[in-house]
Amino acid sequence: MREFLMVLLTAAVVTYLATPLVRRLALRMGAITAVRDRDVHSVPIPRLGGVAMLAGFAAAVVLGSQLPYHGQLFEATPRLFGVLAAAVLITALGAVDDVRELDWLTKLAGQILAGGIMAFYGVRLLSLPILGVTYLPEPVMVTLTILVVVISTNAVNFIDGLDGLAAGVVLIAAGAFFSWTYLVSRSFDPPNVFSEATFISAAIVGVCLGFLPHNFHPARLFMGDAGALLLGLLLAAATISMTGSVDPSSSVASVSAVTAILLPVVIPLAILALPFLDMVLAILRRTRAGQLPWKPDRGHLHHRLLDIGHSHRRAVVLLYLWSLLIAAGSVSFAYLPAWVSLTGIAGLLALAVALTLRSAPDLAGGRR
Repeated sequence: MREFLMVLLTAAVVTYLATPLVRRLALRMGAITAVRDRDVHSVPIPRLGGVAMLAGFAAAVVLGSQLPYHGQLFEATPRLFGVLAAAVLITALGAVDDVRELDWLTKLAGQILAGGIMAFYGVRLLSLPILGVTYLPEPVMVTLTILVVVISTNAVNFIDGLDGLAAGVVLIAAGAFFSWTYLVSRSFDPPNVFSEATFISAAIVGVCLGFLPHNFHPARLFMGDAGALLLGLLLAAATISMTGSVDPSSSVASVSAVTAILLPVVIPLAILALPFLDMVLAILRRTRAGQLPWKPDRGHLHHRLLDIGHSHRRAVVLLYLWSLLIAAGSVSFAYLPAWVSLTGIAGLLALAVALTLRSAPDLAGGRR
């Protein structure tokens, strides 16, 4: 665990220290988010925070390559360096978009290329934990790998609408995923908690912790597309590294056979549940209105919380709670008896619903 803490703290400290420097760079380059109709900030805010996040992740990779146990991952395979290469590309793509907005096709092509780079370095789905372990032809698995990257990057980008929201939601997701991958890795034969998924998850937690003090309301710097795309890519890399590495029949000996089969499928989906839901709802909403799916609007989940009376900070904290409910709730089945997990989920659900409706006694009447 000591090496994981070193990776986490390195990512956090470097990100935290790099963020003010990146803010100055953003101001100098004109990477500033103006106030638009759909926005909730009242003054222009610089963006480009993803560059500081990339610095934190790169520092974690450099440190990890020199550590006794994590270093063995780097010696055995270039996959983590492949993730770093893809991270550099996706951050550069987002940074260019933050300075001078790119069209959707160019951004999609960049996301596909980043996913392709990871697949080239070996970070790709090898099998699917469906009805046991299902192997598909390599071209299919590479295509699915790239698809996961595209969905993950866009999901995080869609939810990045309030100060500290995306960074906090990703922090919760990565923390929950780290807990699960750490537990599962201990059940390997021989046990080995030093996996690529646990390393990437720990680095993501550190990056988000380092960025949040600068990004929580009132934000001094937005992560921009550079940060949202980077976090989405890293989440995809962590889930791809773990999915297919787990044999459902023996992944976690302490849970029932049914739960063991479901966990490798459910947990990777659960960590992205909130961003994915927001993305799906946005696409449906826009296409139903005759708009392009990628055309921005003011109908996201966070906008709706604001519209029913929640303050900026309260809306963010509520979405943190919903994220915790989904991510931690799903992971809890790997640690606890099913009835304990279900009881805890029911309690958190009741709390989340009560707090969400607290400022909205009359939803039909709109904002109070």
